[in-house]
Amino acid sequence: MADSYGSNHDRNSKQDLLVRSKRGWVLSTIELEEEKDAQYPIEISQMYNDKIEGKAFRFLLSGEGVPDVFTVNENTGAIYAHRKVDREQKPLYHINFDVLDRNTGEKLDKELAFDVEIQDINDNPPKFSLPEITVDVKENIQARVLPVTLVATDIDKENTPNSEFDITMVSQSPAVPKIAVQQDEGVARLVLKGCFDYDKAKKYKIILQAKDRGTKPKTLSSTAVVNLNIVDANTHQPRFKERQYYGKAIEMETSDNILRVAVEDKDTPNTDGWRAKYSIIAGNEEGTYKIETDPETNEGVLSIVKSKRYEHTTLVNLQIGVKNVEDLFVCPSLFDSTSIILHMIDGNDTDNVYLKEEEEPGKVLFKPKVHDVDSNNTRYVLLDDPADWVAIDKKTGEITSTKKLDRESEFVDDKNVYKVLIAAIDDGKPPATSTYTVKIHLADINDNTPKLVNNSAVICGNKVNRVKVRAKDLDADPYSGPFYFSLGDDEILKQQWKIEPEYGVDAFLFSLKTLPYLNYSIPLVIMDQQNKAGHDTLELMVCECEENDVCKEPPSISFGPADIGALTARLLIFLSLLIVFLCVKKKIKNVQQHEGMYNQEEGSSSCKAESTCLQSPTDSIVVADAGDNAGAHALNSDSLPFWWMTFSQRSISRVDLNTVIV
Repeated sequence: MADSYGSNHDRNSKQDLLVRSKRGWVLSTIELEEEKDAQYPIEISQMYNDKIEGKAFRFLLSGEGVPDVFTVNENTGAIYAHRKVDREQKPLYHINFDVLDRNTGEKLDKELAFDVEIQDINDNPPKFSLPEITVDVKENIQARVLPVTLVATDIDKENTPNSEFDITMVSQSPAVPKIAVQQDEGVARLVLKGCFDYDKAKKYKIILQAKDRGTKPKTLSSTAVVNLNIVDANTHQPRFKERQYYGKAIEMETSDNILRVAVEDKDTPNTDGWRAKYSIIAGNEEGTYKIETDPETNEGVLSIVKSKRYEHTTLVNLQIGVKNVEDLFVCPSLFDSTSIILHMIDGNDTDNVYLKEEEEPGKVLFKPKVHDVDSNNTRYVLLDDPADWVAIDKKTGEITSTKKLDRESEFVDDKNVYKVLIAAIDDGKPPATSTYTVKIHLADINDNTPKLVNNSAVICGNKVNRVKVRAKDLDADPYSGPFYFSLGDDEILKQQWKIEPEYGVDAFLFSLKTLPYLNYSIPLVIMDQQNKAGHDTLELMVCECEENDVCKEPPSISFGPADIGALTARLLIFLSLLIVFLCVKKKIKNVQQHEGMYNQEEGSSSCKAESTCLQSPTDSIVVADAGDNAGAHALNSDSLPFWWMTFSQRSISRVDLNTVIV
């Protein structure tokens, strides 16, 4: 009988035994890991046959991979692999095994056969069939799935984590509208979540990643780039004149025409491309309201068609959409919308107050209705007014605004509510007290301009030529972002810098030229959705960076006592020369005026100016005569200031007037 047993090098791997049955030899399989790191050759199996006892024999291998990859020790039956193997090139080797008489060469047993199965490792990433594609997409595309298809494959073993992969989006620029990825059996498709706007963005760059699920030795991935060119289309549409409307109604009452909304449309009036078709897109889940078009004015008329009771005075927020009667060549979801805030009044509850932020102070916001059967004398106290915005009348309890209320204040909660706590106290003994919370709901107005999140930035001039800028606006939608970025009207500035993309929450500022390592102040204009502009300045430092993107330290400059003394001496020399020049210039002017008068009186007499000189106690500073005949006159040192005499003693002996003038 003959059999096979596992190698000592890989006891945990699968090793099927070769066994003899009455029907003959049974095929066995040996497993070998691809790309195995080892000191080759390595033993992968051991063969044995019971008919070799007492005989001169030798083992013989033949078949695939013999002897280039696999050999056998003809004396012992040990099978060796001599190099790494690649499963993706050949996943299985079929090998024949014989036992021969060493003298006669006859077979001592029937020929056996076995397979060496190469075990997969994760050594291949999933790859896209096209690493980069460019596709034209109409701005008014109707389908949600874009005409973009990418196919990825992984040549590792099928139906294992090594060949299974996920396709995800790494980046999208610009980021709006959102584009998602759908994957189905290695095929990726792009799905549009919003609508394209050719005026805001004409090109999109999308980077996709295919990443396998293998863990040995690690997950592997590759990327593909999708370039979208947006093709312009006719997208004129009606737009609301106001971004928010306010109205009031009484609960449990139906009413027609409680509020009107208006739109602007650039199409031809009184055509189906101009006529507005309104709809309530949110806030009318119970069918309480309806909106219809006035055929004469093209306005939307809001009505209450079903009565409803509210537990408290309630703020109802309706979202209203509009499009034309005639379908536009635009994305189906691309229509304008506005909001209507209705104050549904409950006569028995006055704990909610509604007003716009930044209204002028002095407005009565709230008046309590308190009935005390035990007392007719009640006083009111303001218990909590966090921002100090209101005052209370102690006798009536009226709450009046004393300052403008700001929705963006830290004292207003995330629901735009400012809370005031008051107490009503009677004159009983002991006095009874009840508290009341007044919730002031603040509607947003566009009272803030966009600003940079960070006003300073650094560009590593030896690595990149751009820096990311991000904007914020304290207002809420639709008075905030996404924003429009620009460099204003400065044409010189536009020759040095550009901003891309121009629309979004953030953008990149690119340098168009190589920049010296200096500090730059770059004025930016940032506009919100309502075209309200904010002006901000980016303080930009351009420097040479080290490996960790930190600016290199400039060489230090230090001044010793000798350096400071030399600088001081030179400064004093300059000041002294300046004083001499001014004095001489004044003297010459006076003399010229005097000589001029003399010449007028005397005719042809020559013009001479008296020379001027300064003298110190030890040295004289001589100035050349301004006239034809040179001379020198000393200025009494008593008329010189002390600092001048000290300085002249140390450093100056003579100054030429011509030199001073030059």
